[in-house]
Amino acid sequence: MVNMADTRLIEHRFETRLRNKARELGFASVGIAPAADDPLRAERLHAWLDSGFHGAMGWMEDRADVRQGPQSMWPAAKSVIALGMSYAPEIDPLALEGDAEKARISVYAQGRDYHDVLKKALKGLARWLCEEMPETQLKVFVDTAPVMEKPLGEAAGLGWQGKHTNLVSREHGSWLFLGAIYTTIELTPDGDHADLCGSCRACQDACPTNAFPQPYQLDARRCISYLTIEHKGPIPEEFRSAIGNRIYGCDDCLAVCPWNKFADTAARHLAFVPRGELAAPELAQLLALDDVAFRAKFSGSPIKRIGRNRFVRNCLIAAGNSGNNALLDQVAELRSDPDPVVSEAADWALSRLSAAP
Repeated sequence: MVNMADTRLIEHRFETRLRNKARELGFASVGIAPAADDPLRAERLHAWLDSGFHGAMGWMEDRADVRQGPQSMWPAAKSVIALGMSYAPEIDPLALEGDAEKARISVYAQGRDYHDVLKKALKGLARWLCEEMPETQLKVFVDTAPVMEKPLGEAAGLGWQGKHTNLVSREHGSWLFLGAIYTTIELTPDGDHADLCGSCRACQDACPTNAFPQPYQLDARRCISYLTIEHKGPIPEEFRSAIGNRIYGCDDCLAVCPWNKFADTAARHLAFVPRGELAAPELAQLLALDDVAFRAKFSGSPIKRIGRNRFVRNCLIAAGNSGNNALLDQVAELRSDPDPVVSEAADWALSRLSAAP
């Protein structure tokens, strides 16, 4: 006769070893959620898409039927192992605001490409799982698959999806990269994390472009991260001044979260220590990049994926906002750039600089 207490003890010991192995591989946070689809999560996803808040990210709409839940993607899945890797910054991400010579790169992109780092660690954990339980089947996901990592992280107890729509952790603040493993092993869920945002609206008030129609809802079309990374054409003029000197992403809503005071930089994975030249880059140097130099400079960085033209477009918006007349010659030269989006941004930046006192 099966002793349920003994079975549960064996499961508990396995789950403890699983957590220990995950931390050994560099994960700061580990949790378990059931793989069953959640109708409420699916409803929220479809409502967000129906509102058009995803902008030009058509890939989110194309696979919404799979993205809506783990078992919609893989009916055999029984459990989700949700994992978080810390990239908590040592320096205030807002420190360079308004600097006329420097550009601001989002904290997450100042170190190595998180896709590569997380994928390697997830594969290491997957190998361990297969060694421990050869009968298991599993799938590994990092950001690029149709998986809702943030709601799953909340369901697994890693934290809660804050009013800025990102995951907030009591131990790691808003600074977690997320990954997931779907498995056919039936593990004991950790339970949903409670929402601890309370009446705070710091992230809502900090957004330079008013990208939050209401708490817990993001209109990506107004978000600086979307505009500087995902958006391929000219940046709408209504947002250009608000972009300031941000050239890749935006940390404002994350950086002002009060829970960050508990984030320990000692938990940060070493791969995400900022590269010196990306922590406070000179705008003049970035404006001079051609395609070859861009690829060399951003090798191993997530920035590389947007390409030189989109990146220089962003730098020109920052130059136009800088009021720094020392950039005039470089900006004027880029008016003849073969890429029409770059040349248009150069025209705008030149007009702004020429009008500056």
